[in-house]
Amino acid sequence: MARSTTDAQGAALAHRAAAIILENKGTDVVVLNLKGVTDMTDFFVIASGTSDTHVRALGEHVFEDMKKEGTAANHVEGLTTGRWVLLDYVDFVVHLFHPSLRQFYQLERLWADAEIVHVGGQR
Repeated sequence: MARSTTDAQGAALAHRAAAIILENKGTDVVVLNLKGVTDMTDFFVIASGTSDTHVRALGEHVFEDMKKEGTAANHVEGLTTGRWVLLDYVDFVVHLFHPSLRQFYQLERLWADAEIVHVGGQR
């Protein structure tokens, strides 16, 4: 699918998704800037919840709040289980993890060439 925003708009939307996660007590929130690393998307927003229920709730909050603000997800996976929720907005992808799965998959390490932007003064 073709990109739907400018670079600045995509960055702002990714940071808005991160802010929604923080507002709902998501933890270890980072934004990976993937420009120049992959053509798949420009940003990953990665965060953890404290339980399956919390991960599901974070996904629902991001999905609903972004939709209300005029940005609908292109693809959604994992909302029913809450272990790993993926919300694909084309220009950015939100990954919400149960802490054990985040540790296992280590997306930040897998995408080590990307610039890591820590969000909300965390880490």
